[in-house]
Amino acid sequence: MIEFQEVGRRPSTERRPIDAPPLHAVYSRSEKSSYEFADAAVELGLSPAPAIYHDGDPSMDLDALLARSGITAVIVVLPIALQPSIVRKALAAGKHVLSEKPVAPDVAGGISLIKEYNEKYRENLVWRVAENYEAEPGFRTAGELIAAGKIGKINFFKAVYQGGFLLDGGVHTIAVLRTMLPEPLTHLSSFASFNHEYLKPHDTINAVAKAGSHFHGIVELSFGAPTKSTPSSDAFTITGSEGWMTVNFTNVEGTGQVLRIRIKRVVKFEGKPTEEVEEVIDKPIKGVQAEFGSFFDAISGKEALDIGDPLGALNDVAFIQAGLNSGGELVDLVKLVSEGK
Repeated sequence: MIEFQEVGRRPSTERRPIDAPPLHAVYSRSEKSSYEFADAAVELGLSPAPAIYHDGDPSMDLDALLARSGITAVIVVLPIALQPSIVRKALAAGKHVLSEKPVAPDVAGGISLIKEYNEKYRENLVWRVAENYEAEPGFRTAGELIAAGKIGKINFFKAVYQGGFLLDGGVHTIAVLRTMLPEPLTHLSSFASFNHEYLKPHDTINAVAKAGSHFHGIVELSFGAPTKSTPSSDAFTITGSEGWMTVNFTNVEGTGQVLRIRIKRVVKFEGKPTEEVEEVIDKPIKGVQAEFGSFFDAISGKEALDIGDPLGALNDVAFIQAGLNSGGELVDLVKLVSEGK
């Protein structure tokens, strides 16, 4: 966990990725990890010397840190099962919160946390969920192009994800679909399995999903493949009535990694296809900077990018939970998010 004081401009350094407010304190359960994090922050130019808090000293534990009146914002990066309790503790102490995804370990826990925030804290405090894929300029640009009709009316889609545990990493994929598709995911039918003994209870989900009123797609999430590479070369494919779009992380020589949007659409004459036109758009990887920057803008009263909504993050968790439990049965995602079961 790290804590920020009042938002304000600081002298920039070449190593600082965003114009962050001053970092005044760090907390971890162990003294060793707190010092290591503080040293890394100093090296990056985030703070001259943040205060160290840890559970080894009752006078310097989390409660002591949250009692500091000058601290206004908290960034929570902790194990998934532990995060909701710390988010609650920070909000109760009057701090703005940016918490790592997923929003909670399950839908019921997420509903409870969001309900408490809405009823007690929303009027005065900002809480955002840090989902950097949702904030990536490449995925957001793809969503804008789709919404503008670049490939016509959406017919179907496919998302393939390999690597990372299903709840922790899989929500990234669902957040991308939430960002790009013109209508939300509403239903799924899936099977889940495990292919490596050490990854029980599950490491793979294969789902057929419905979105909006008319289109559907396939979502494949796996941490169980035998190789790092995947047979499918495209992570995201959206197909419309006038063409298709793929979006992939791509390494470009001399530039580094980018999100590459590739569009191929038909050109028609008198209603008949005459040729195919291809367009490639590369966007830099800036999701982490965007999610932090938006949070800093929000807590300082500035106009902020519309990302990090806990309810959006809850929808991502709902898809993973449903994907793990479906067993081939159709699951109503809208009902799951509203009722928690």
